[in-house]
Amino acid sequence: MGAGELQYRIAIELIPKVGSITAKRLIAYCGSAEAVFHQSKKALLKIPGVGETIATEVANQKVLHLAEKEIEFIDKYKIKALYFTDPEYPERLRQCEDGPVMLYVKTHANINFNTDKIISIVGTRKATAYGKQVCEDIVNGLVAKGHTPIIVSGLAYGIDIVAHKSALNNNLPTIAVLGHGLDTIYPMAHRGVAKEIVEHGALVTDFISGTPFDPNNFLQRNRIIAGLSDATIVVESAVEGGALVTADIANSYNRDVLAVPGNVKSTYSQGCNMLIKQNKAALVESADDVEFILGWKSVGRAETIKQFSINFDGFNDDEKKILNFLRAKGEETVDLIALGTGLPVSKVLSSLLNLEFSGVVSSKPGKVFALKN
Repeated sequence: MGAGELQYRIAIELIPKVGSITAKRLIAYCGSAEAVFHQSKKALLKIPGVGETIATEVANQKVLHLAEKEIEFIDKYKIKALYFTDPEYPERLRQCEDGPVMLYVKTHANINFNTDKIISIVGTRKATAYGKQVCEDIVNGLVAKGHTPIIVSGLAYGIDIVAHKSALNNNLPTIAVLGHGLDTIYPMAHRGVAKEIVEHGALVTDFISGTPFDPNNFLQRNRIIAGLSDATIVVESAVEGGALVTADIANSYNRDVLAVPGNVKSTYSQGCNMLIKQNKAALVESADDVEFILGWKSVGRAETIKQFSINFDGFNDDEKKILNFLRAKGEETVDLIALGTGLPVSKVLSSLLNLEFSGVVSSKPGKVFALKN
C-alpha cells in the first residue's frame, strides 16, 4: 500500500458527520477508501445514510490535507497506523460495528492485540482507598494464579491509572486508550506512566494528532476500551460516568461485564451496585471470581475432571451430545458448548434447560454449565 491509499484511509473518518459506521459503509459501497473520494456527488447520494452534507464534504476533499499532515507525524514518530482490514488490527475490535477505521498505536513492545486473555478495568476518577485496593488485588491475584492478561484502561485519574500501574508492577502488558491524538498525554501527570506503557504495552487512539481537546472524545474512546477486551471490570463508579458508558457498550458488544460491589452508602459504589442489581454485570470480589466467570484455568494447577456415570436413557441426540461434551470438559460456557457440539446456540439453550430440569446439569455464574456430581 502506498502513501496515497493511507492518506485516503485516514481522511475518510475526518469527514464532518462521518463516523466509523458510515465510513465503513462508504468503503463497502465504493470498494476502497480512495474510491470514495473519486465518486461524484450524485453517486454518493445514492448510498444509504449519505445525505447532502456528507456528499458535499467528500466532494470538497478538504480532509485530505489533514491526512497528509498526519502521515508526516506518523512517519516522524514511528506510529503504527492500523486499517480495520489489516491482519494486525485487533480482531475483537474488528467485530464491533462502530470500531474505528484507523487505529493509531505507539509501542516499543511486541504487543499482540489478539492474544487469548484481554480484560479492561475501568472506574471513577475519584477512586477511594477501597477501590484502589480491590483493583490492585484483582490484578495481583490473577498473576498469582499464573494468568498474564493484557490490561486495558484509559490512563485517567483514579481506577484507570491504578489498573495500569498494577499491570506494570506485575510485568503485564497494558494498553492505554486515549481520547486525543498521540502528540500529547492527558492528564500531564501521567506522562511518566505513559512512557512505561509504550515500553511494555501500547498507547492507542483513533484520533489524529492536533485533535482539539473535547470531553466528548473521552466518551467516544470508551468503545475502544470495551471493544479490545473479552470482559470489562468496573471497580468503582457513581450512577453516572464514563465507566458505566463503557459497561453499556461492552454489553452491547455481547462481552462480559463484571462489577465490584461496595458500600450502599458510598457514592462511588452506587454505579457498580446498580449494574449488579439490574443483571448488567456479574458480581466479582476477587481474582477467583474473575477466573471463574471468564472460564480461565489456573496455570500450573492440576485439574482433574471427574468421570461421571450417566444413564443416557430418556435423552435425545442433542442432549446426549451436550452430556458427552460436558463429561469430557467438566464445565463450559454456552458458546463453547455450541462450538464443541456443532449445535446452534438456541438448541443448546433449550437442551440445557431440559437437562437442568432432569437434574443432571447445573448452571453457574457467567453462563457456565457443568454436570452435577
